[in-house]
Amino acid sequence: MSQSKILPTTTSTSLARRRLGVWAIVFFVVSAAAPLTVVASAAATDFRIAGIGGPGAMLASGVVLMLFAVGFTAMSRYVRNTGAFYVYGARGLGKPVGIGIVFVTIFSYAALCICFYGFVGFFGEMTFSSLFGIELPWTVYAIAAFLIVAVLGYRKIDVGAKVLAVLLTAEVAILLVLSVAVLVQGGPEPVSLASFAPQNVFFAAGSGALFVFGFGAYLGFESTAIYTEEAKDPGRTVPAATYIAIAFLGVFYGFTFWILTVAFGIDGVLKLAMQDDFQDMVFHAGDQYLGAWAGITMRVLIVTSFFACLLAFHNACSRYLFAMGRERLLPAWFGETQEKTKAPHHASLALSALSLLAILVTMLSGADPFLGFALPVYSIGVAGLVLAQGVAAISVVGFFLRDRRGHSVWRVIVAPALGAVGLLIGVVLIALNFDLVSGLEGPVNGALLAPIPLLFVAGVVVGFVIRARRPEHYAELTAYVPDED
Repeated sequence: MSQSKILPTTTSTSLARRRLGVWAIVFFVVSAAAPLTVVASAAATDFRIAGIGGPGAMLASGVVLMLFAVGFTAMSRYVRNTGAFYVYGARGLGKPVGIGIVFVTIFSYAALCICFYGFVGFFGEMTFSSLFGIELPWTVYAIAAFLIVAVLGYRKIDVGAKVLAVLLTAEVAILLVLSVAVLVQGGPEPVSLASFAPQNVFFAAGSGALFVFGFGAYLGFESTAIYTEEAKDPGRTVPAATYIAIAFLGVFYGFTFWILTVAFGIDGVLKLAMQDDFQDMVFHAGDQYLGAWAGITMRVLIVTSFFACLLAFHNACSRYLFAMGRERLLPAWFGETQEKTKAPHHASLALSALSLLAILVTMLSGADPFLGFALPVYSIGVAGLVLAQGVAAISVVGFFLRDRRGHSVWRVIVAPALGAVGLLIGVVLIALNFDLVSGLEGPVNGALLAPIPLLFVAGVVVGFVIRARRPEHYAELTAYVPDED
C-alpha cells in the first residue's frame, strides 16, 4: 500500500523540493550551535572548572564529530528522507532500533527547543533592564520569541534561513573583530599554545567536564540530514553543509576560546575565571579591546543568538515530527504540510503549543527561568542528542558492513566506528559530569536522565510490537522516498 493511500489527501504530505542550498543549511546548523553563547558561557566555565584546556577540547570534539560525519555523509546518499536518524538506525541496525533512536531524538530536540525560551526570556530581561532601563518580566521576551518562531515555523522554511543568516553573521563578526583586536594590540603575557597541549586537554583534573561542553557546543550539526528532502542536489548539498558546519565550528571555537588566553594571559584568564562574574569574561574582553560599544553589542547579540538556536531547533524538531507522522508512528496529522508552502505546519503548531505550555507552567510556578527551567531542560537535550549521534554512528557501520557500495573501508567502516567510540565516551562523560551541566545536585540528575534510555527501549519495543501485530505497516516503515521533481 502506498503512502498516498495511507494518509489523508486533503493536504500535502511532502516538503518543499530543492529550496535549500548549502549555505542555507549551514546557517540552520551553525545557528543551532549558537557560537556566541558557547564562547560567552562555555569558555569561561571551562577555564573555571578544568583549567586552560578548553580550546583543545573543542578541537578534539570536532575531530570526533568529523569522523562520524565521514560515514554519515556517505550514508546520506542512500537516505533521502527527512527522518534522518530514524532511517539511519533502521537501515543499519534494524527498524526497532530506528524507532528507538527517533524517540530519543525527538525528545531531545523538543527539550532543546523549549529550553531556549527560558534563555531568551532570562537574557532578554537582564539585557534590556541593564542597558535600556526597560523593566519587563522574562515572560514578555519569551512570548515575543514564541510568536515570531510560531509564524516563521508555520510559513516557508527559507524565511527562517534568512533570519538565521543575519543573526549568525552578526554574532560571528563581533567575535572575529574582537579576536583581531586582541592579536593586534597584544595581551599582558607572551602568547602561549598551552591550551592545546595534551596534558591540559586529556589529562588535566576535570578534563571530563571539558568534553561535556565540547560535545554540547556542536549540538544540531547532524540536522543537515533532516533537510535532505528540501535540499538542492542533496547528494552534494548535505555532505558539503555537514563538513562546512563542523569544520567552521571546530576552528571557530578553538580559536576564540584561545583568544581569551591571549587577551588576559594564561594566569590572568585563570584568575578571572575564579571570580564571581566569570561569565562576563568575553564582555570584559570586548570592553577592554574594542570599547564599551562592543560589550553592549555582544550582550544584545546573546539574546538574538539564543533566538537563533530556538528557531533552528524548532525547524529541526518539526521535521522529525512530520516524518514520524508520515510513517504513522505518530498521528498522521503530523505528517501533513501546507499545500502552497510545503511547510510542516501541523508539526510546527504542535511544537509551538508545547513550548507555550512550558513557558506558562514555568511562569505560574514561579520557577527561575534560567536555573529552574532553561538549564536543566538544556542538559537533558544535550545528553539525549549525543546518545542519538552515537547510535547513528554505529548504524552507519552496520549499514555498510553488508555492502560498502564502492566506498573505501576508511570512509564507511573505520572513521564512523572511531566516531561512535568517541561519541559513546562522550555520553559516559556527560552522565558522570551531568551536575556540571544541569546545575543541580543529587539524585535529581539521575531522574532527569532517565527518560532517555527509557524512550530508547520503548521505541525498540514499539518496533517489535508493530512487526508482530501489523506486519504490513512494519514493511512500509522507512520505505518513503520523495519524488524527483
